[in-house]
Amino acid sequence: MKIKNLFLLIATFVFIMSCDTNSEYETVSVAKAEYMTLDALRSSAKITSPIPIVESGKIYAYNNLVLINDIDNGIHIIDNSNPENPVKIAFIKIVANKDMEVKGNYLYADSLMDLLVFDISNINDIQEVARLKDVFPGYITLPFIDNLVVDYGENGYNSGEVIVGWNITEEQRLIEDRSNDYTNGGVVFDTALASASAESTGQGGSLARFKIVDDYLYAVDSHNINVFYIDNLESPVELKDIHAGFDIETIFNKENLLFLGSMSGMYIYDISSPATPEFISEFQHGTACDPVVVDDNYAYITLRAGNFCGAFESSLEIVDVSDIYNLELVKSYSMDNPYGLGVKDNLLFICDGTSGLKVYNKSDVENLEHIKTFKNITAFDVIPMENNLLLIGDNTLFQYSYSNNSLDLLSEYHLN
Repeated sequence: MKIKNLFLLIATFVFIMSCDTNSEYETVSVAKAEYMTLDALRSSAKITSPIPIVESGKIYAYNNLVLINDIDNGIHIIDNSNPENPVKIAFIKIVANKDMEVKGNYLYADSLMDLLVFDISNINDIQEVARLKDVFPGYITLPFIDNLVVDYGENGYNSGEVIVGWNITEEQRLIEDRSNDYTNGGVVFDTALASASAESTGQGGSLARFKIVDDYLYAVDSHNINVFYIDNLESPVELKDIHAGFDIETIFNKENLLFLGSMSGMYIYDISSPATPEFISEFQHGTACDPVVVDDNYAYITLRAGNFCGAFESSLEIVDVSDIYNLELVKSYSMDNPYGLGVKDNLLFICDGTSGLKVYNKSDVENLEHIKTFKNITAFDVIPMENNLLLIGDNTLFQYSYSNNSLDLLSEYHLN
């Protein structure tokens, strides 16, 4: 009997100790930095046959091509001659790539701190023709994960190396050691792509950071408008950057104006003197992720709350920009988790994340008419083309035709 009681006592003690030990740990997401030497980075771009996509990003349309960014990996080239049957034809491997723009068969793309230029006049023989070094800030954005621990490794940066990505894992870590993540190689963050003339440009989505207007390429980073003169398409010239604010995310062009979406508001710049954009006005809102598109009189801004974005409520805000010096909020509409958006004629398209694609009639902006929601898709961004709508989301390219003030599905093309 005494032996039995002794075993029970020992088992109870072990259980208590186990509970105490487990209580000292928690599961955290860890972003471990992936490094590459500058020499390796700058010799890594190459053209390959089509490959499965890892994570779809931004979208761009040029002639009969659709270009889709594979976040930090490169650009997938799709033959869209038949929108009902798109076909992947090539992949351009570009480390740390997120954005792209095309003019006259020259593709401009970022690779961390560099600007790359590719000749795509022969889609079967794409060539890298130029690289402007150190023209952008050389950092990789962290994933939007709550309570993320960032691990730069035991030795951190080595001379000649750059971070080109993050490897996300889940680990058990001592709670009492979490404070060390601020100083021992890691920091804790609480974070929430038809025939045409040789000089034609393509069309990007609302989440684009690159925009070509005439002979100039404008590329925004978190603080600046980076300006490039591209009269000679294969040899861009870097001009003086224009400081434009903080947390800038997107760029949209309407006539001689640039509309910049930031986490704190919308900035308007005049490009009548294209080499030196001039600040005109701004519309401020609460901290949130913020792309913007514009029609004749109104700017449409989606504000995404939560995680890295900061705000508590997601919404669509419509701003009267008929007088660009006196911007006025017309109305705000509640949304679930909006990303990109687009306008065509009287139609407004909202990519509301996992809630799908929402289509509205915007004839009366103070009383938007909800036409339809395309559910069971994850909508990231759209490009309203002349005859059809392109949508990217969750590694899938959707295409719709315009029909009776709504949309009909043409194709659903899975990229992975």
